[in-house]
Amino acid sequence: MLVVVGDLLEDIVVWATGPIRAATDSAAQVFRSRGGSAANVAAHAAAHVRTRFIGRVGDDGAGVALASALAASGVDVRGQREGRTGAVVLLVAPDGERTMFPDRASAAELHDVPADWLDGISWLHVPSYGFEHEPMRGEVHRLVDLARERGARVSIDASSTGLLEGLGVELVIGWFAELRPDVLFANETEAELLGVADGGPVAASVADRVVVKHGPAPTEVFDGGARIARVSVTPVGAVRDLTGAGDAFAAGYVAAAMAGADATASCVAGHALAASVIASPGGDVDRG
Repeated sequence: MLVVVGDLLEDIVVWATGPIRAATDSAAQVFRSRGGSAANVAAHAAAHVRTRFIGRVGDDGAGVALASALAASGVDVRGQREGRTGAVVLLVAPDGERTMFPDRASAAELHDVPADWLDGISWLHVPSYGFEHEPMRGEVHRLVDLARERGARVSIDASSTGLLEGLGVELVIGWFAELRPDVLFANETEAELLGVADGGPVAASVADRVVVKHGPAPTEVFDGGARIARVSVTPVGAVRDLTGAGDAFAAGYVAAAMAGADATASCVAGHALAASVIASPGGDVDRG
């Protein structure tokens, strides 16, 4: 079973339909959906592997609705409920690039997760958003240790350059080296910031395998700092919203790896799921 730990939030997605003009009105479409990086991964993976989500929402109607929506995707939802449910406002430019305004609220207060919520685990996935605040940061470290005790593999997603810079890149590199995930996912800019874009000693120090995504350019895979695969991305149609593409990639990659796929096949599975979300608003599962 795949267990994903992290945020379950409401996404408020603003698609700019023309130039974004400061201090006045800008034409847009606005969508609301179930969001959160960890929840996105869980929802996409659930169609391919038994999946459990662990997180925290507010004790409010929004929290109930989000947990129900995630469960409807086939995910076993194990959640704490207290306080106020978080949300993210995503401003999406016409070229698909996003500017995000996160308010994690109760999601960042995850703590004291029952150990039996990890029963049956074979893989733990954690977006780096879980490291942003205490007490969740310490709880993520504890859950990684518990997962290791159960023989599970671990993956971490670098998640965001803004997050990494806000926490301090050297500090984050130290955490990654301490936790030593089996797989670290990073996009091109995250990998450059961490110093792992071309493999090398830093990549070797932070994870057994580093997977670097380059958008439409080939994805690169490094084991022990040495490149072992360069996997082409099948061209897709128009890109409208990149929100959640990295989460979908992680879901596809991990599900394939859990089934025994090698690095190349796992990347191909990740590319296919990522392609399924870039034409629709937000990072939720595209139901057509």
